[in-house]
Amino acid sequence: MRVAAVDIRDAATVLLVSDRPDLHVLMLERTSRAVFSPGATVFPGGAVDAADRDARSHARVVDLADAEASAEHGLLGDGLAFRIAAVRECFEEAGILLAHDAETGAAVHHDDALAAARVLLNDGTLSFVELLERRELVIEARQLRLFSHWLTPMGAPRRYNTWFFVAPAPDGEDGVHDDRELVASEWIRPADALAQFAAGAIDLIFPTEMSLRALARYEHAADVFADLDAAERDADGNVLVISDGTGERVALPGDAGRAVAPWTIPLPDISYRAERAAANGAG
Repeated sequence: MRVAAVDIRDAATVLLVSDRPDLHVLMLERTSRAVFSPGATVFPGGAVDAADRDARSHARVVDLADAEASAEHGLLGDGLAFRIAAVRECFEEAGILLAHDAETGAAVHHDDALAAARVLLNDGTLSFVELLERRELVIEARQLRLFSHWLTPMGAPRRYNTWFFVAPAPDGEDGVHDDRELVASEWIRPADALAQFAAGAIDLIFPTEMSLRALARYEHAADVFADLDAAERDADGNVLVISDGTGERVALPGDAGRAVAPWTIPLPDISYRAERAAANGAG
């Protein structure tokens, strides 16, 4: 039987990690009313918006150009939009804004004004770039380390081309779910989340499970960042990646299997990559 075509949307996810005192990751529970993965425990993330790709949004990023970000993903363009989307979604869903004061470099911390801005953002009456501009905030995109790449398999009601990042949580920021799309939130050790999943206490989609398995080998957040920053590359500077089930992840010390470069999604949708490259080239 022929499977009905479903548009593939670009998306971004961020694994927000913090030592409490050992490595914990922020996880959120999706509402049971969600179309995609209802009731699943997930990391903050969502679809890339058109505004994440525009020049105003790019202007709020101070340490990474689109060309360099795109090359890191193996794309011809639009690579920076994935990091901007990850920062925006993290704020919308978890209330943690990975941005800094443009003048002082100070990290943003939760306050009443920021909470009010989040409500306006989630209601659609304030755009993310307007929030950054009004508060004179900038994004240091390199804080978000590229981690993995997943394409939702055919047959799902919604399909996403999703890049996962790992980022440090600002000191003292606990975050809170939005009480709309997300109904619960928790900082948890990756091994504990996997144990809850094995016991049937929480539901994990496959990319989330595999991401937790990779993080569970680390005791402290700094060690994750050190390994990602020192990831092996080929002669052309492309990071080596390994197959991770139906996705790919940056090769880390101790990984089994052969590491290759550049990124290739080992799924049936080979034509998608060609179509995406053609679209980027045309733009």
